[in-house]
Amino acid sequence: MSDDFNMSMRKFLKQVGVTSQQAIEEGLRAKGATAGQEFEAKMVLTVEGLDIEHMVTGTIKGQN
Repeated sequence: MSDDFNMSMRKFLKQVGVTSQQAIEEGLRAKGATAGQEFEAKMVLTVEGLDIEHMVTGTIKGQN
């Protein structure tokens, strides 16, 4: 793969990771004490022009 492809992919994935973590942390803060709770999460990636829809699911544990 080309350097341009690798750089654009890494930049996009870094942005997804950082902004997603910020959104989750903000949601947890807004909810208040969430210790002992679990939240089901789902991330859906679509790429226009490539006919891709990729879903990742998981569980996020609450915090004090």
